[in-house]
Amino acid sequence: MSVMGRSTKLRELIGAIKDKASLSKAALLSKSTTLSLLRATTHEPSIPPNEKHIAALLSVGHSSRATASAVIEALMDRLQSTHDASVAIKCLITVHHIIRRGSFILQDQLSVYPAAGGRNYLKLSGFRDCSDPIAWELSSWVRWYSRYLEHVLSTSRVLGFFLCSSLSTVNKDEEEEQVSALTNQILIQEVTSLVDVIEETYKAPDSLHLDGHRLLGEVINLVGGDYLSAINEFSLRINEVAERLSVLSFGESVELVCALKRLENCKESSSMLRHRKKSSMETFWGFVSEMKDRLQKVYGEDDRMVMIGRRDRACESARMEERVLKAGDSVRFGSGRLVPNRFAFPILESVEPC
Repeated sequence: MSVMGRSTKLRELIGAIKDKASLSKAALLSKSTTLSLLRATTHEPSIPPNEKHIAALLSVGHSSRATASAVIEALMDRLQSTHDASVAIKCLITVHHIIRRGSFILQDQLSVYPAAGGRNYLKLSGFRDCSDPIAWELSSWVRWYSRYLEHVLSTSRVLGFFLCSSLSTVNKDEEEEQVSALTNQILIQEVTSLVDVIEETYKAPDSLHLDGHRLLGEVINLVGGDYLSAINEFSLRINEVAERLSVLSFGESVELVCALKRLENCKESSSMLRHRKKSSMETFWGFVSEMKDRLQKVYGEDDRMVMIGRRDRACESARMEERVLKAGDSVRFGSGRLVPNRFAFPILESVEPC
């Protein structure tokens, strides 16, 4: 047996001993929720959390808020105190299941932990497991997966509901109505935040040595399921943007184009999502490109109008009387939705009578 093989076997033996000691301690203290958590996040390097143990943890969400809070705190403590890459990934998978399938109480406790939140919400950006080459490679997945979940949690706060959650299913007509009532500022914030999630999906590490790794297979399945939800939410909002092209300000158009360019850059980085139907993805990328071009045309015209306005400003007072509308004249309005509490009119080159 090679040195690396002996090292891996020793690591697995130590992990099994740690698991047994922790389970025995939890059993003595009669902490059933801690037992479920430990069983779901063992040191076994390639086996995903057992569905039975995940279900037992999720069932806690149907009890008191105090119990749910204790489970989230125990999960986060285990996640942030472990130096084992397999345990960290299993903890993150458990967090992901809470986001997708947890009760309102569990999701609520997750959303407020810690109270400050922040970009490094799960505090794993510097995670390193140097025990062997496989653990070192898994460490890059821990860092990426935690960053991905941080984006999901952050975007969920922006949207006002948990992205990808089974509790967030809303009638399509109702959701379209809710999105149409958003102000431009909030709509753009939601679009940009959804782009963050989709973009992070494409940043998964390339791990050729871990092909067929069951634990990573579970991660890919979960993230792949989120991907469709994120695409649908993004498409709903970008369709609304299409309705408002004529009432977007220059700055709003630029912000949206920047977000769409970031999204377009992901097109060639689809190794993790190669199982997605090529035809449907081509349709999506074509839609993104078309919207980017339309927005660029809009703010390009705005820019030209601003330049014309600056050039003409010097003799504005001389022409003031020409700008007073006479009886019978009318203003031509741009098409698109009028955003609540805001009336934005496109700059037109002429004012024509009916």
